[in-house]
Amino acid sequence: MAKVIVDGMGKQCPIPVVMTKKQVEKLDGPADVEVHVDNDTAVQNVTRLGNTLGAQVETEKISDSEFHITLHVGQDAIDAAGAGKGQDAVEACEVVSGRNVVYAFTSRYMGTGDDKLGEKLMKSCIYAITQLDTLPKAMLFYNGGAFLTTEGSDVLEDLKKMEDEGVQIITCGTCADFYGIKDKVKVGIIGNMYDIVSTMNEAGHVVRP
Repeated sequence: MAKVIVDGMGKQCPIPVVMTKKQVEKLDGPADVEVHVDNDTAVQNVTRLGNTLGAQVETEKISDSEFHITLHVGQDAIDAAGAGKGQDAVEACEVVSGRNVVYAFTSRYMGTGDDKLGEKLMKSCIYAITQLDTLPKAMLFYNGGAFLTTEGSDVLEDLKKMEDEGVQIITCGTCADFYGIKDKVKVGIIGNMYDIVSTMNEAGHVVRP
């Protein structure tokens, strides 16, 4: 049986899971997909992906900072990946997917506590949203969240990609003025509070990461 290596070393969740799912989707036939990661969280999530797809999963601990997870992928697992199964294993930011979903970002950080961790989590979260089978209708950025749409933002390219695919990106103009960043907004439109409130009001779900 053919073997494919997925190098997830040094990558934060959910990236190893997303990489594995994409690799399974690309397979032409049954194969072993060997995923290399460096943390227990990635091991658990890749394993859960394999189980969800119906693949047989084996894990080998190479060292305290290297693990190999092998998914023995049959045709049923390939079909399941292509049908969108396994998306629940992308858990860095668990979201309700659907075209009537709106995301509201009030900070450049995800959660409270350590800002550096919050910045990493936010980057991982927005990347995970780009990998959903169904993208949200809109993404709103206000107060500190306005910085996410500006020049130099770590998530700018992911936001541009989603805008290209039809996601509406709205940054609060009052917030951009307050922080002096209006001329640095590089994706979407600069809107007002009516735009933000009406978009929320029309949404089936509003998610605040």
